[in-house]
Amino acid sequence: MGFREQVAFMDRALLDGLGDEAEIEGVAEPVPGFFSAPWLQPKLGQINTGVREPVYAVRIVHANGIKEGMHLVIRLAPEDGGGRYVIAGRKPDGTGWINLTLREVRS
Repeated sequence: MGFREQVAFMDRALLDGLGDEAEIEGVAEPVPGFFSAPWLQPKLGQINTGVREPVYAVRIVHANGIKEGMHLVIRLAPEDGGGRYVIAGRKPDGTGWINLTLREVRS
């Protein structure tokens, strides 16, 4: 198994065990990824994750067709950050993942 195949296998294993799911406008299947929100950062001592706005990180293979302005719903409880968001930006991180910067949609 080559390096890229090993990384893809590891990414799938992490998403299966620890990932979140989002329903994204115009995408038929739920998109796996990792949700991070500034209000959920660790509250232990002086640890600071540096997260300033909500982010949903997805693998590049899952990011095809996902654009700024699209809406998504994070499938988590509201106290864990679940809810409706709009994609405000796409930033590749250089490791095969795209960080989708989110803005909360308030009803």
